[in-house]
Amino acid sequence: MRALLRGIVVAVAAGVHAGAAIADAGGAAEARPRWLFEFKRQATERGTPEETTKTQLKLEYLPDGPVSLLRLELPFPDEQASFAGSPLDPDLGDMKVRAGFRAIEVLGRPATSFLEVTFPTADPEFQGAGKYQVSAGIRTAWPLGAGPQGRRNSLAAQLQQVVSTGGDPARDDINQTKIEVEARTAWPGGHFAKATFKPVVDWVGGGQTGAVLELEGGWVASRDWTLALMGGLRAWGAGVPGTYGKRVELKAAWLF
Repeated sequence: MRALLRGIVVAVAAGVHAGAAIADAGGAAEARPRWLFEFKRQATERGTPEETTKTQLKLEYLPDGPVSLLRLELPFPDEQASFAGSPLDPDLGDMKVRAGFRAIEVLGRPATSFLEVTFPTADPEFQGAGKYQVSAGIRTAWPLGAGPQGRRNSLAAQLQQVVSTGGDPARDDINQTKIEVEARTAWPGGHFAKATFKPVVDWVGGGQTGAVLELEGGWVASRDWTLALMGGLRAWGAGVPGTYGKRVELKAAWLF
């Protein structure tokens, strides 16, 4: 297990190094950042296997063209299943890959879409869902105009459907509809705040619903660096997949 974790970290680091080399080779001809590396630490009151205390690494490539996003997410849930967790003793969770697509017009609004696949890579197995998961989603946003002191407000909505296929036949199937509604405010100095309401419908559970509410504040320190702190609470639906009791999250993202 330790060797596997080291190998994954080395592979991600190699990807970051390769991305930096590509960016450097492009020089002045390519000024827009093409890569994003994100470190996220979550302390979570244990819910479903994917909603637990963990460290998560994310690597994105941002190309031009119809495909505008390629993403790899590697979660490392703590071995100790508690809010505080055990950050120096990580396991491996279920790996995710996502492809995002350039915005198109849907019902008169520009909307982006994505396809995502989750692989049952968790070791030990109880740290993951035990199933391959296929997901599709669509997202759109509405600018709400400027407020006092140059503040910019916006509203965004996302709809995502997740289903399982294959994997461990002894584990529960997955069929969920996830909704996100996000209100965001940004200030000229790079500071921002957002509130995100996340309802979920569990069709395997007979259509039971749950939801969490997350409040996040952050700072775009430069074109390259973003720092954020988030707190979340369950609104309703204890035990519904995709929900949790409480969460605190620290995030750092680097564009290059």
